[in-house]
Amino acid sequence: MIDFEKELKAILENDPLDLLKEKPKTSSVISPDSRLKESFDAINQFIDEHGHEPTKSRDINERKLFSRLSGLRESPEKAATLLGLDRHNLLEGVESPEPFEVESVEDIFEADPLGLLGDDIEEGADLFNIESLPTTSRAATDFVAKRKPCKDFARYEAQFIQVQSEIRENKRKLLPYENKGEALVEGNYYILDGVLLFLERKETATISKTIDGKRFREDGRTRCIFENGTESNMLSRSLAKALDKGGKTVTQTEDQINDEFQKNLGVVKEEDTLAGYIYILQPQSKNAEIQSLEHLYKVGFSTTTVEKRISNAANEPTYLMAPVSIVAEYYAYNMNTQKFEKLLHRFFADVCLDVEVADHKGKMHQPREWFIAPLDAINRAIELIISSQIQHYRYDSQMKKIVLA
Repeated sequence: MIDFEKELKAILENDPLDLLKEKPKTSSVISPDSRLKESFDAINQFIDEHGHEPTKSRDINERKLFSRLSGLRESPEKAATLLGLDRHNLLEGVESPEPFEVESVEDIFEADPLGLLGDDIEEGADLFNIESLPTTSRAATDFVAKRKPCKDFARYEAQFIQVQSEIRENKRKLLPYENKGEALVEGNYYILDGVLLFLERKETATISKTIDGKRFREDGRTRCIFENGTESNMLSRSLAKALDKGGKTVTQTEDQINDEFQKNLGVVKEEDTLAGYIYILQPQSKNAEIQSLEHLYKVGFSTTTVEKRISNAANEPTYLMAPVSIVAEYYAYNMNTQKFEKLLHRFFADVCLDVEVADHKGKMHQPREWFIAPLDAINRAIELIISSQIQHYRYDSQMKKIVLA
């Protein structure tokens, strides 16, 4: 009778090819990152052995490594993964990829490289048939502009020192930057992450659009000089988003605003004389109704000094038959002051004070130059007129601030 147990044991012991032995499990799947690092390590080993980078030579292996290195230098995403292995500084100067920030539904549509969210897929199309997908793809991700040393920082250093001094002396104010209601202005100063920056240049270009080509946005590179001696050419949109997270706008000084008046609203020459003054006044009326109005200011123009113009304010209906105090005044040279006043008054038309005032004879008057708006908004409007950007904005009386039109 056959002893099955004995026969089975003999079979198991007689396994010359080790077919019956359990082998340790190994993963046959190589991750894309691992494969990328192995291919880059081959370039490093070539340089270790030959003392130079691979070239476009006739040797097929060296030529392959040359092509691989060229591809890595053109791919910020891959270069960022390999920086820790770059012992020969082969990827020096390659920028890191700019992360895509999703802040709206529009951004989600723009981040749809396969067009799955588009509206041009035929009804009933097979989702698993790649032939039905659009052939166009989203533009390559733009790179984040890293800060680098500013070689000509000596040109700007004195300006930064002066601006910091003017901030300490309250000649300049720091206002919260609001991405939805404020445009970046060349020549202005801002504070980003606690560091003062000067926006020297802002370009404009169409830099991205959706697959269907129907939606696009304007953007462009900037040149930002930082007070720590570095500079960046980050995108305008990226700078605006960064400032929106706690950044500040540094206002101009009163002298600068006056200079801008001379530059943009009139051509001033040595022989020119002062045409007049733009002024902002605050009422000193004892009338309870007037005193209850917060942020009430008069904005107007005078050909004489403001002090002289308001000397008889208590007897003039235009000043609410009460004394007034001067909040700010700006010099005006060779400018169309009527046009300026009308533009400013039209901008704040929704918050114009609607009141009638009786003079000493009992005759009723309706002053037109009083506005209920925060002083910062009024000064900001004046700056926007000077910089020829007022047409892009409007005053929101509900929010009590200036927003994009």
